[in-house]
Amino acid sequence: MATSLLDTIRVLASFDPPRGSLRGAPWEEYVEWAIAQGLAPLASYNLQYRLPGVDAPDWVRDRLLSVYSGSVNDNVMKLVNFKRCVDELEGRKLLLIGAASFADTLYPHVAFRPVLELQLLLKRMDVEGFAGYLAQHEFRPEPNEPAHGALKVVSDGRTAIFLYADVLGAERRAEVQGIFDRARPMKMYGPSLFRPDLEDAVLLVCLEQAREGYQVPWLSFVDLRELMTGAKAMGGVYSRSVDVAVLLERAKAWKLERALYTSLSIVARLFPETAQALEPALPPLRRATRELLNRLVVQPASEPGKMSHIRGSERLRRLLTGQ
Repeated sequence: MATSLLDTIRVLASFDPPRGSLRGAPWEEYVEWAIAQGLAPLASYNLQYRLPGVDAPDWVRDRLLSVYSGSVNDNVMKLVNFKRCVDELEGRKLLLIGAASFADTLYPHVAFRPVLELQLLLKRMDVEGFAGYLAQHEFRPEPNEPAHGALKVVSDGRTAIFLYADVLGAERRAEVQGIFDRARPMKMYGPSLFRPDLEDAVLLVCLEQAREGYQVPWLSFVDLRELMTGAKAMGGVYSRSVDVAVLLERAKAWKLERALYTSLSIVARLFPETAQALEPALPPLRRATRELLNRLVVQPASEPGKMSHIRGSERLRRLLTGQ
């Protein structure tokens, strides 16, 4: 029986893939799509070690394995170089968010989670000072306008570092201060580096997805899947159950109830085994709002290649993020 693209994605994006044949899978379509979506390293590991008998062609294994090897080297280079830059920095509180924070807490191997860039959340008054500090390590401001909501972007030609501040808007700085107050230390990067607490990390992922109009690599939904299901493959700071009451309360205070609903609904559609666990965390939106979000965002974002910018997308972004 032929295997659909979505079926192939679900199997190869699992940390515990079901045994069985993938004969008839749309490999030509899947391979390049998985590479673009950041899912190739995890898929490669599954095919090489977890699912050796699933009838994947040799060219598929070879292509994905080359991406896996590149991901190992690239991640290690970026993270080791960053550690050298910040290891002796003292007296600050900088939050490492996104891929670099998740690679060692959600994924069983650092290669599974490609780190394309580093993202840090800072207090606004620290942005220019930290950028100046990074300049001592050959990081220079990018010439173009910062993208993805960042206040500033610096790069050494190999690694871009996105610096964020006031991510919830200027009127909710007290809520941002709460993120800093609850942050957990990342001792491996020295005394000044921290990462968000679990519920904050969930909402920051939802914020990023909404801010980008859900035009994000599907790897972001794997991040959210693991955050919401307790990072069972690991034993670290995010390997605990989400406090649903706290999550919903915080989503309301951050004006992210619609974004939380949308992001969790997408994860539940992509990975049906999570739907029951995620249901209690869905904010109680009005029926009309749910139907609108399901039609405009959840359904198209849950089908490979179907999500595209829609008319009024900026208005929708503001609806989702409260900004």
